[in-house]
Amino acid sequence: MNINFEYHNVKASDRLETIVTKKLDKLFDKFDFLIRADVFFKKENTSEPDTGMVCNIRLSVPGPRMYSEASNASFEASIAESVSELERQLEKRKAKMKTY
Repeated sequence: MNINFEYHNVKASDRLETIVTKKLDKLFDKFDFLIRADVFFKKENTSEPDTGMVCNIRLSVPGPRMYSEASNASFEASIAESVSELERQLEKRKAKMKTY
């Protein structure tokens, strides 16, 4: 499994990469059809104090790619929200997949 990280207006962080890797590894173990993940961290200037730290995750899977984006006060909360949203999407995709 391959995970690519990109940072926009954020300094690269091993701690964030470790958190994302642990959470995505759980998804990779549960859903064996995942190919690759691209993770984007972005810091945006917003007028609200509880947003601005954005985490985008794009998964390469058979069929259309899956994408989720979350903006919270911390990157950790954004990561958790993005991963849980992707897990729901993967459950739906797995239910629609046919096994031959």
